[in-house]
Amino acid sequence: MIDSIALPRLLQLASTMLPVGAYSYSQGLEWVVEDGTVHDAVSAEQWISDVLSYSLSRFELPVLWRMCHAWRDDNGAAIIHWNEVFCAGRETAESRAETLQMGYSLCRLLESLATDPSAELNRIQGLTAKSFPAVYACVVILWQIPVLAAVQAYAWSWIENQVSAAMKTIPLGQVAGQRMLLSLGNRLPALVEMASKLEDDELSNFMPGLALAFCHHETQYSRLFRS
Repeated sequence: MIDSIALPRLLQLASTMLPVGAYSYSQGLEWVVEDGTVHDAVSAEQWISDVLSYSLSRFELPVLWRMCHAWRDDNGAAIIHWNEVFCAGRETAESRAETLQMGYSLCRLLESLATDPSAELNRIQGLTAKSFPAVYACVVILWQIPVLAAVQAYAWSWIENQVSAAMKTIPLGQVAGQRMLLSLGNRLPALVEMASKLEDDELSNFMPGLALAFCHHETQYSRLFRS
């Protein structure tokens, strides 16, 4: 159960208005539209669903889950460890630059919004490479947002950004986009629950096709997005 104060804070954190630049990244989707792999609403939903199932929910979300608990437990070693694991798991220059830029932007926002110095803020400033999940998890604990809800909102923001990118690049209409959001959103509770229960040695982001899409996008002749 999320209380009346934590809910608007969670909505703010998950909002597309959050000034971290998420809208400027397609995470390889723009390339698979270019090469024809994704060409309509059905293929777009399949691509997004596969990345959600085999990458996000098996690596990014479990790492975020661990980071949230590390911040909650004031476990500095775990924060550093999982931040390094996540950064190392970004397989291409574009994907690594994306998380560091978004992490930096969210950290700057947190500094601007903070009314009092805190140990959490000092610690996140001390990280050399600030991944987006590391800073997001810090905000979750500072704003006293339930971890399960925060991870689900993180996944929802990712889905929303991917659907938006598909609508701009294929292109698709708003109704088609809303159908995808409804379908993909229905899968979130089970996927987040699974992500929260994975053991450390079960984490994996092995998706060669996604990594290749990132790589091809780096040299794509004409593009709207930064990844």
